[in-house]
Amino acid sequence: MTGHLPSFVRDAWWTPPLDALGSDGASGAEVRDASTGEVVARVSTEGLDLAGALDHARTVGRASLAALTFHQRALLLKRFALALTERKDELYAVSARTGATRSDSWVDIDGGIGVLFSYSGKGRRELPNSTVHVDGPVEPLSKDGSFLGRHVFTTLPGVAVQINAFNFPVWGALEKLAPAFLAGMPTVIKPATPTGYLTEAMVRILVDSGLLPAGSLQLVSGGVPTLFEHLRLGDLVGFTGSASTAEALKAHPVVQTGVVRFTAETDSINASVLGTDAVEGTPEFDAYVRQLVTEMTTKAGQKCTAIRRAIVPAATADAVVEAVRARIAEKTVLGDPRAEGVTMGPLASTGQRDEVLRQVRALEEAGGRIVVGSTAAPEVRRADGSVDSTAVGAFLSPVLLRFDDADVDAAHTVEAFGPVASLLTYDTTGEAAALVGRGGGSLVTSIATHDPVQAVELATRIAPFNGRMLLLDRDDARSSTGHGSPLPNLVHGGPGRAGGGEELGGIRAVLHHMQRTAVQGSPEMLTALTGVWHPGATARSEGRHPFRKPLDELRIGDQVVSASREVTLDDIETFARFTGDTFYAHMDEEAAAANPFFPGRVAHGYLLVSWAAGLFVDPEPGPVLANYGLENLRFVTPVSPGDEIRVELTAKQITPRETDEYGEVRWDAVIRNQDDETVATYDVLTLVRKQHQAEPVPA
Repeated sequence: MTGHLPSFVRDAWWTPPLDALGSDGASGAEVRDASTGEVVARVSTEGLDLAGALDHARTVGRASLAALTFHQRALLLKRFALALTERKDELYAVSARTGATRSDSWVDIDGGIGVLFSYSGKGRRELPNSTVHVDGPVEPLSKDGSFLGRHVFTTLPGVAVQINAFNFPVWGALEKLAPAFLAGMPTVIKPATPTGYLTEAMVRILVDSGLLPAGSLQLVSGGVPTLFEHLRLGDLVGFTGSASTAEALKAHPVVQTGVVRFTAETDSINASVLGTDAVEGTPEFDAYVRQLVTEMTTKAGQKCTAIRRAIVPAATADAVVEAVRARIAEKTVLGDPRAEGVTMGPLASTGQRDEVLRQVRALEEAGGRIVVGSTAAPEVRRADGSVDSTAVGAFLSPVLLRFDDADVDAAHTVEAFGPVASLLTYDTTGEAAALVGRGGGSLVTSIATHDPVQAVELATRIAPFNGRMLLLDRDDARSSTGHGSPLPNLVHGGPGRAGGGEELGGIRAVLHHMQRTAVQGSPEMLTALTGVWHPGATARSEGRHPFRKPLDELRIGDQVVSASREVTLDDIETFARFTGDTFYAHMDEEAAAANPFFPGRVAHGYLLVSWAAGLFVDPEPGPVLANYGLENLRFVTPVSPGDEIRVELTAKQITPRETDEYGEVRWDAVIRNQDDETVATYDVLTLVRKQHQAEPVPA
């Protein structure tokens, strides 16, 4: 590929028209192989109708996704992941040109695919099979129950624009695409120019799969200088990159006025603290050194989550330096990722290498001494197996600097975005926590200690300055995903300098692409809007028992009202002897009467729930396959011997499973006594066939 890198807009591939390429047909930025310097492609958006692409997303893309439920979108995410998995070797081959080793590419490519799988599963487990998500409990707003309040999430009407960094061209795009797509919001990806050709290869696989709903995903390969002028209310921008660029974008009027949602995940001066107990020879010391070297060398240190400040006890500092030097010498082979045995590749571009060297010089000028590595041109292994130290390629050795004065501002503000870390020392836990806070807000800090007291003291002090913390010790060192590995079910983002964003974090990331709205109305209206039955809305108890109805016949509000059953003292004692639950409130009249909650001996709550099942169940084989749990169980009014109970069971929510022949039904259960007082409330969860199954014919 040496021509112009295509964009994918309006559901078609696009390259700059001839009249926009200049007299030599070679306009645009050159992108080069990080190891060899060979031209990979040119990148230009001259002549691209960016406003038209955004409008296509808001209209065609929005309509396509709005026609799908959360579960249907979740299943498409899984199919996207499978399509990428089938052709990921192609992505690995392209990734090598960015300077990524096989293990680097695994983090980026397989990590991105894993995000799709994760959101697919979470979407089907934690979201309804509908297009509106209900948040929180019902808020009663009137005494008679005729006026209620609920909070609901609905999809933003615009487009999710993602502006990505160069270091993770696959994962960075997919970690933003997955929650936006699941929320029903179309996406426009704007990758960083140096590695955008890998993002293009990923998008091409998705386009080739034929799975993308029309307008749901577009790719703009190149600059978007007028982007913010085309954004409007309902649009969202997710940015990953430098803190300085994020600040400039935040200053735009469409962000300042709140028209456009803007979230940023930026570079941060992340820290890793070695506990005072983690001396040389302990598992925690060894784990700390392994992790530090891994974070310095993975992706050549080009990770927003990489360790930039190694904060260690003064008494242990010399041992840490020697251990880091030895491990780098033993484990790190610098060179072209396509060469056998290479464990660390070049930076993404020579421009990036030069910028890192400039920042290293700034750290040196502030008092940092290079104690491991060098800024000189390193010896590197070429793809043909030869070794040389020429300037071809964006190579740089791992560098560890040591500061005698840990309070120097530059150590906490200057980031060399490459295989570079600074070692700072402390004497007390309080000093260590203060040093972490000097970073001004970070994505992640790790703490290596086996002392719970020290871990708790550090964690509680530094948590406000971090989006994520890793507590590393001998018990989790082998299973830990590591300091620099954000996970899709946990927050990825951080306060202050880190941007204040929360790109990941499970379903909360999906809801970021939706609007939370308080809705007030009658039970009937709220039931219609949410797809969840509310007490006071229409309930139907005529005709067949609801347990005789498959999902295609069952309706929200279908109800069974049971007959009453008297509770006797003999029933209570029998249940107590049978279960072994002889708690005094059930067996000792005097002690029970002295309890402020009971009038005397009372029935077991679980006896009442068990009896309620017997009162509402239809016992014959039918569409109901299984009861798989109760939720939100509350015992409200005690039941004494001689009282009667009855139960009302109402179909509250119906959730068909897209891939199975059954679905889930949530039933609203209310147990009442003879005075119509509420005894207990809870939800019953059942699995129910979608359609009637033919009865077997007798032989």
